[in-house]
Amino acid sequence: MDIPSKYKPGDSESRWYDHWLKNGYFKSQPDDREPYVITIPPPNVTGVLHMGHMLNNTLQDVLVRRQRMMGKNVCWVPGTDHASIATEAKVVAKLKKEGVGKKDISRDEFLEHAWEWTDKHGGIILEQLKRLGASCDWDRKLFTMDEDRYSSVIKVFVDLYSKGLIYRGVRMVNWDPDAKTAVSDEEVIYTEEDSKLYYVKYRVVGSDDYLTIATTRPETILGDTAVCVNPADPRFKGLKDRKVIVPMVDREVPVIYDDYVDMEFGTGCLKITPAHDLNDYEIGLRHGLDSVDIFNDDGTLSEEAGLFTGEDRFRARELSVKLLQSAGALEKTENYRNKIGRSERTNSVIEPKLSLQWFLNMKDISKPALDAVSNSEINIYPPKFKNVYRHWMENVRDWCISRQLWWGHRIPAWYYGKGKFVVAENESDALALARKESGNNTLELSDLRQDEDVLDTWFSSWLWPITCFNGILEPDNNDINYYYPTNALITAPEILFFWVARMIIAGYEYREEKPFSDVYLHGIVRDADRRKMSKSLGNSPDPIELINKYGADGIRVGMLLCSPAGNDLLYDDALPEQGRNFANKIWNAFRLVKSWKMEDSCDQPEWSRDAVLWFENSFNEALKKYNDAFDKYRISDALMIVYRLFWDDFSSWFLEAVKPEYGKPVDTTTYSATIKLFDRLVHLIHPFMPFITEEIWHMMESRKDNESLMVSEMPETGRTKKQVIRDFDHSKMLVTAIRKIRKENNIPNRDSLDLFVNSNTDDGEGSFSSIVKRLANVSGIETVESKPADSVSMMIGITEYYIVLGDKVDKEDEIKKVEIDLSYNRGFLQSVMKKLNNERFVNNAPMKVVEMEKKKKSDTEQKIRSLEVRLDELKR
Repeated sequence: MDIPSKYKPGDSESRWYDHWLKNGYFKSQPDDREPYVITIPPPNVTGVLHMGHMLNNTLQDVLVRRQRMMGKNVCWVPGTDHASIATEAKVVAKLKKEGVGKKDISRDEFLEHAWEWTDKHGGIILEQLKRLGASCDWDRKLFTMDEDRYSSVIKVFVDLYSKGLIYRGVRMVNWDPDAKTAVSDEEVIYTEEDSKLYYVKYRVVGSDDYLTIATTRPETILGDTAVCVNPADPRFKGLKDRKVIVPMVDREVPVIYDDYVDMEFGTGCLKITPAHDLNDYEIGLRHGLDSVDIFNDDGTLSEEAGLFTGEDRFRARELSVKLLQSAGALEKTENYRNKIGRSERTNSVIEPKLSLQWFLNMKDISKPALDAVSNSEINIYPPKFKNVYRHWMENVRDWCISRQLWWGHRIPAWYYGKGKFVVAENESDALALARKESGNNTLELSDLRQDEDVLDTWFSSWLWPITCFNGILEPDNNDINYYYPTNALITAPEILFFWVARMIIAGYEYREEKPFSDVYLHGIVRDADRRKMSKSLGNSPDPIELINKYGADGIRVGMLLCSPAGNDLLYDDALPEQGRNFANKIWNAFRLVKSWKMEDSCDQPEWSRDAVLWFENSFNEALKKYNDAFDKYRISDALMIVYRLFWDDFSSWFLEAVKPEYGKPVDTTTYSATIKLFDRLVHLIHPFMPFITEEIWHMMESRKDNESLMVSEMPETGRTKKQVIRDFDHSKMLVTAIRKIRKENNIPNRDSLDLFVNSNTDDGEGSFSSIVKRLANVSGIETVESKPADSVSMMIGITEYYIVLGDKVDKEDEIKKVEIDLSYNRGFLQSVMKKLNNERFVNNAPMKVVEMEKKKKSDTEQKIRSLEVRLDELKR
């Protein structure tokens, strides 16, 4: 077979992906096999592939490809999210460029533009995932606002409302003035920023005294309705039933007492603005205070503010400072660094604001989800996030589920009369319900007005594992009964609460069962300076360009090489380059093996037989560790196990041992064993590197058109003879030591050497003499009772070996080496003795561990004695 000298990813990737699609290997239908199911975390419909997607979907594909090769009926469901805030912002920006404002058109006209935008730009990211090798069942592609998903969301809203879990009320919310909508707590990003702390004087009514209050937001003074102090603070004992005058607006407000105030912070006095601070709002509720909402939805000051009406809030801050200064009410100003909440989507500074919204009561509905993780019915990897999850769930707040947008699932509430409304799945049901509740059968659809708001994007995503199989509209269909619950969810820790937890809640509410068994949380992709990769920072490479440069396999390996579970990945171009180098290593090894000429009449040499015996055992041991790493979601560890198995054990040792001498043939037995082992290796590598392994697998032997590595069986673990592995490791160390001596003494590899082993130190390990002779070019191995003259020695374990060098021996250099070795072993013995002299360790550690430490002590003491003898001989 003519195998190209270089592997060209671009030539094979599209060919093999088309082959997989053509043969339907990604498709899944319920059958008698055990299912393995992952539902993709749906990316924004108009988004494009970024480095976080690359990591997330590589991990998912690795998992599903391995399970497919283990005989499971794999179903990886792809889909996209409508992303209310992000998509609406893009459509608004597009219309603005065309000279059209959102207010200039109707809701229906806006939605036409939104659907047009979605149809044009939507799904690009899913096509890009195909370049990565994602083996999703593309026939199952979904969208959170397609007909079934939309109807499911509406049905759930109506159901939860009928259960009394959804309510409408005025509450403090996080308000995004740019997007003009409420956002969830989890969508607020807090950053340390430079601010100013303004010390403002409030005059006590009927007195010349003042209370000084420190604030970072002097513009909100316009909304103050009280001043609060701690009842235990002796400085303010005489202020009971007194009032102060709010600067700028000259409003008289009460001085109130509340334990919330920290006497040590600032001046000990707190201005209370119930409409624009969550803590102030809670204090206001406790003390029955009025609320003055001084902000419009766009962040400008309202008429209620009394001053600066229509001015932007930050401009109003500047004007407030000037007015306070001119009135003599500003005592001083200090530089101050504090945390500022910003909208994750628009980066706008969040405004705490009282707003009429729809909420989901989370207290009772979330209990099964807390129990499921606490009792390990659902496992979180890494386990450290289990406590984070528990803390959030034990302190869960009601979920604000309404958003002041047009793009999304419109809230199914219809208003009629004065302040009355009904909740129904559609307008005809709403009309019938309104007639019934009002007793007015003359009501018409024209008398009803549907709520303008849409639901939080996460209110559709929390149903994802269920709606992927239409389990809300058809709760007993074949798909939901077969594929649910799913097996694993792969996502990032930052959405553990507002997506993962809520999916678990929905699972128990609507299926009385967990939505998935395992949650694997991977880290964030960051640059070398630990900054999160983003387009705005200009530190994120284009994933498609990286695939073009390094190949999909190279990128996949590069992303996983330094992605330990739950920890962030520090990206560098050296990572995909290392992945590409690994692909080249595999390719070159295959070309080497395929270049050998077979000879049926040749007998298998002893060294080849020994090498095959060793590598079969090494493979079995590695496979156990590989499977164990997958079971614990240590995906990077699994990659490193097979990486080292191929690069170190197979390429550097096995192939070196069995390859025929230049121009000579290889025996059929060795060649067949090598191809078989190569086949088993590409099976383990395939989940990580699907393209090159498929290419090589088809080159190994003639295959049928419908055959594929991706649906062939994963090797099963065989019995491991650990003594074989220990013996070969001993031989490897010996070969390495001999090669080092050759290099240090300029002895050509073609010159054979005589090797001697001290019979008094021989521990019985290292029986692979054929390998030592073959790889170190040793003509013979002879047992002696003492060190031969003019020889150099080596310690492998506790066994001493010698090579005679004659007058080439450098005694001073040998003495130096032995002294270094002796110093190290004496230090090591001390560390072992510390453990063995510790009664707690000896009495409490497992017997196996204690015995291991005792063996270390015995072996090291023997090694020290041998080294001391060698040193004495060298110094004579």
